[in-house]
Amino acid sequence: MVNHVNFIWNIAESLRGPFKPSEYGSVVLPFTVLRRLDAVLADTKAQVLKVAPTVDQAPDVLRHMKLTDAAAHQFYNTSPFNFAKLVADPQDLRANLSSYLAGFSANVRDIFERFEFDKTLNKLAEKNKLFAVTEKFAQADFHPRTVSNIQMGLVFEELIRFANEKSNETAGDHYTPREVIKLMVELLFALDDDALSKSGVVRSIYDPTAGTGGMLSVADEYLRKMNPGIQLSLYGQDYNDASYAICKADMVIKGQDVDNIALGDTLTEDAFDDKKFDYGLSNPPFGVDWKDQRTHVDDEHIKLGFNGRFGPGTPAVSDGAMLFLLHLVSKMRKPEDGGSRMAIVLNGSPLFSGGAGGGESNIRKWLLDNDLVGAIIGLPKDMFYNTGISTYIWVLTNRKDDDRKGRVQLIDGREMFTKLRKGLGSKRNELSPQNIETIVGLYAGFEDGEHSKIFRNEDFLYRTITVERPLKLNWHGTSARIDAVFEAKAVQKLNERDAAALRAALARLGPDTVWKNRSEFQKMLKDAAKAEGLTLPAPLLKAVMTELGAQDDTADICTDPKGNPEPDSSLRDTENVPWDEDIEAYVAREVLPYAPDAWVDQSKTKEGAEIPFTRHFYRYVPPRPLEEIDRDLESVMDQLRAMLVEVER
Repeated sequence: MVNHVNFIWNIAESLRGPFKPSEYGSVVLPFTVLRRLDAVLADTKAQVLKVAPTVDQAPDVLRHMKLTDAAAHQFYNTSPFNFAKLVADPQDLRANLSSYLAGFSANVRDIFERFEFDKTLNKLAEKNKLFAVTEKFAQADFHPRTVSNIQMGLVFEELIRFANEKSNETAGDHYTPREVIKLMVELLFALDDDALSKSGVVRSIYDPTAGTGGMLSVADEYLRKMNPGIQLSLYGQDYNDASYAICKADMVIKGQDVDNIALGDTLTEDAFDDKKFDYGLSNPPFGVDWKDQRTHVDDEHIKLGFNGRFGPGTPAVSDGAMLFLLHLVSKMRKPEDGGSRMAIVLNGSPLFSGGAGGGESNIRKWLLDNDLVGAIIGLPKDMFYNTGISTYIWVLTNRKDDDRKGRVQLIDGREMFTKLRKGLGSKRNELSPQNIETIVGLYAGFEDGEHSKIFRNEDFLYRTITVERPLKLNWHGTSARIDAVFEAKAVQKLNERDAAALRAALARLGPDTVWKNRSEFQKMLKDAAKAEGLTLPAPLLKAVMTELGAQDDTADICTDPKGNPEPDSSLRDTENVPWDEDIEAYVAREVLPYAPDAWVDQSKTKEGAEIPFTRHFYRYVPPRPLEEIDRDLESVMDQLRAMLVEVER
């Protein structure tokens, strides 16, 4: 493998000058794919060329079927060219390469179109590098008998890594750190080792945010080491053309079904809407808004409800990460069909953002109510290339072992890391093999301890109650309050005569009397207005009453027409009551001792869910004793005094 990687990257280094190092990948990646496909199709090339003329006029579906049968692969090439013939005609190489690429089936031709390979070939030709590069690749023996799919996959992954390192773009835009992927993969399969190591095992893995395919590749590598005979189908989707091309090329090189990698926005164009998978992996964008997808997502949420992907709700439009979480859950097989396990890495906000009744809270509650959250693992900061924020791996499953049913495991891995000798963008920390082994061991062990805590699903549920206090007001005709009356919009609409009549009516109230009963004051106000020849319609009466009133705990309680106390919105408060606790008992203990006249508006009670990860692993560190601090201060002062003495000398 190393020899092949070095051989290919030496070709890239020969481009120095006309091409920048950041452009090497655009040359060697598609050329590597092209050379591999050329070698893969070599054995059946003659048969394809024989069949091709006989199906030229056939319908597309029939033609594709006949040619794939002839090629013995899910793709083919009907061009008479191969690498040997291409380099044999240097004069017409550029035109012949175009003809060669056009001969591929559409599902492979798409890869080179997304690579924008035509532009690369034009530039190579313009800089007189096309023949040299093509000739060198023609010398490489990438035939499957020489280089297996697994070996070729490793070669391609290494080339992707090299290309990313040379690229001027942010590395995090291309791939998730490999050790984070390795941890996610090991968590995904930790409880299934026995089942996966048996003969005849068939499994499928899916990544809805596949990027360049790193997660699928690591999962594939892990499972094939465990069980070389496993039948593994890899599926992925990404919306970025270049990432999609690399991922699809990687899967083709590995011998995967070329049609299992799709291009498009997963939230609006689910390419696998009819499929379910055994396992899922995803690293969706952190903190990226979904306003461009909002119309489609909201429409699916409203029209399809729980028959679609977003039945439980939708998060704030500022961060769409939880939509990918719901999408992954929608891809789970039914428990009776074997169920599924998924792992997704998210930032901290999906744990706690949004109050009871909000989209995020509703999603969390639905996941917990359906016992889909297996574990949440806190990762160290500064793990990713383009962000230093806290991140968490959620392990989701609908096939929990009996001892895990109704339970959620929180694992604190935030301090389990190794410092990088040199930072890469925002990445300053990494997970060592020992760190990964420790975290996976905690997950598999499923025991309470310093870094692992087991909770019931209900421990994260709560009810938000609305606590009301009675409205108590006094009314006083002071000059300041009267001036406020004439600032109200309803009063400013009065004509000059009515405004004067209202001012005269208010003057009748006098500045010395304070009313503490609303009914009495309202009657007095109406009588005063009537005496001035003014009628107070409801909007005007409300405005005057509001501006002349002020909160007063000693006043009578204001009541509605049925005699019930009216709530004072300025004193309204909310309380989060633990799920298992009786609301009346909670209010009696936590509210009534401090506000005896309070009551709960049951119509406003909302159910919510929150996972306060940090709180559960908080460790109190007491401050140092004052005597110790004083000694340190005195020591520093002594040093300063000594330095001053030296200066004075």
